[in-house]
Amino acid sequence: MSTGWIAAASALALLALARWVLRRGLTPAAEVPQDDPGARGLRGVQTVWLDAPRGRKLFAWFAPAQGVSRAPAVVLMHGWGGHAGHLLQAAVALQRAGYAVLLPEARNHGRSDRDDHSSLPRFAEDLGCALDWLKCQPEVDADRLAALGHSVGAAAVLLAASQRDDLRAVVSVSSFAHPEQVMRRWLAARRIPYWPLGWLVNRYVESVIGTRFARIAPETTLPQARCPVLLIHGRSDRTVPLDDAEQLFARRGTASVELLIVEGTHEQFDDEPALFDTVRAFLHKHLASAPLAAAHDARGTAHQPPPLPAASTPAFDPSSLTLQ
Repeated sequence: MSTGWIAAASALALLALARWVLRRGLTPAAEVPQDDPGARGLRGVQTVWLDAPRGRKLFAWFAPAQGVSRAPAVVLMHGWGGHAGHLLQAAVALQRAGYAVLLPEARNHGRSDRDDHSSLPRFAEDLGCALDWLKCQPEVDADRLAALGHSVGAAAVLLAASQRDDLRAVVSVSSFAHPEQVMRRWLAARRIPYWPLGWLVNRYVESVIGTRFARIAPETTLPQARCPVLLIHGRSDRTVPLDDAEQLFARRGTASVELLIVEGTHEQFDDEPALFDTVRAFLHKHLASAPLAAAHDARGTAHQPPPLPAASTPAFDPSSLTLQ
């Protein structure tokens, strides 16, 4: 066999192996949650199953606001490889503030059904299913909905905010700016050249998820947000550097965006109560009673308070960011 044929066969074998590895990377290992939401302080919690695309079902916890009928409501979306339990502390704080809360688990995560792959678009699809379900609940005021997401979940709420008219506010915690940039960082850390291997990997992932990274990148969707947005980012985040948050804020266009930089990392912040107070104040400002049209205003403002310690949030696998 000629050298050329051997090289071609080797290249095809490597490509097949790469595809197999990437497919596995696009299907995160489902962590089995052990959390008891009632024991953590979430009152009146119900286990519900939501319809999702491709005939799948999503596991979720729903907890109505206590002592309030037709309350404003918040969907809380975990990150890659996470589950509903990772955002329980935030859900408890919001319920105590008078909000109904829904904590869904994305496909391939927690107790939800498995699917052939996970991606940022599919996170956003699952978030949309959760919002559609929430709007139909008698305990919820369908005109006062918000969403909060962490990491990939944060990118998903920004994508939803650019597509839906029924959100009054969204909170993005530790979002990246663009999947292509994240992939470059991931490859560089492993001394893998971006050209041509990294570029080919990115194009293959785009073919799997069915869209270009540029169309779903938070830096693209944030300027298109149809509701006010609060960006929260840890100053010492090593998974998604603070530069990403500053890049997002700089490219907000005319969207109503606030940037809050806090002391902390990708998964953990230093002063949970202070951060929750800020989130509650932001949501109250936009979900209190004003009409939806009033949600839009001029360019946002950046806040950089003294060390604002915040809450502990779910651990995140950096490599998963390459496969959004």
